[in-house]
Amino acid sequence: MSAGRWLLRAASLAAALAVWQLLTSQDVNLWLRFEQFPTVGEVVSAFADRVGTGPYWQDLGHSLRRIVVGFLLAAVVGVAVGTAVARSRWAADLLGPLLEVVRPVPAIALVPVAILLLPTNEQGIVFITFTAAFFPVVVSTRHAVRALTPVWEEAVLTMGGGRLRVLFSVVLPGALPGIFGGLSVGIGVSWICVISAEMISGEYGVGYRTWQDYTIVDYPGVFVGMATIGALGWLTSTAVELLGRRATSWLPRPAARGAAGAPRPAFRRAARTPADAGIDPATARAAVRTAVPRKEPVP
Repeated sequence: MSAGRWLLRAASLAAALAVWQLLTSQDVNLWLRFEQFPTVGEVVSAFADRVGTGPYWQDLGHSLRRIVVGFLLAAVVGVAVGTAVARSRWAADLLGPLLEVVRPVPAIALVPVAILLLPTNEQGIVFITFTAAFFPVVVSTRHAVRALTPVWEEAVLTMGGGRLRVLFSVVLPGALPGIFGGLSVGIGVSWICVISAEMISGEYGVGYRTWQDYTIVDYPGVFVGMATIGALGWLTSTAVELLGRRATSWLPRPAARGAAGAPRPAFRRAARTPADAGIDPATARAAVRTAVPRKEPVP
């Protein structure tokens, strides 16, 4: 990414913070009540106080561990189930109806189920995180596998390859772009649900601490939690995207428009004569006489 694009993004964020500071410092109350909002300076001060304490990093570690464990489980199981449903008629008949019935249920609505089924709150929160990411991965994997052209599979089978060879050489590599699309969606939904689960039944974590700040009317602390959640979500989503680009490096990438140093296509004027094309005129005439038979007069 060029320096100009980075500068534009930084300017966009700075402009949003400036508007926030202006509205809150002036206690603007035009339908939206900004007089109760903390200013940017108050949030920055609260963040500076929190970042030097142990509980802040402890909450950060708990939330990240729950996200990593739940998301990795969802990635492995989701890809396996999505591939099976797309490739096997038996799997589609056995698992398809169950997936379609459970999929519309919000993951956060499963908190009571997790509390009843699992022995600890920690396992329940990981279960909620897993469920949140599982269905986007399953759906994207299923569609990506079904969209593959059968030509490559037939080529592998023709050359003597078995089903495992087809799976690992054709199906999974071909479906990777769609799979990583589901993973990108899943990591975002996971953060939404893990924070909500921590607010409801957690003991540690960024969501739990944010809810505790709200109950004691510590609004700068609430915004510190929100900023932390946003930063963690952005970092993890970026990591998934970079991993996806590395795993699908064989795909053609569109060249960035206006990028500095980007090669420009060269256009040449069409050759109008053999000399323009660098061909000797005498050689060209001889080639034409040889290639085109002369018409003989009819006797």
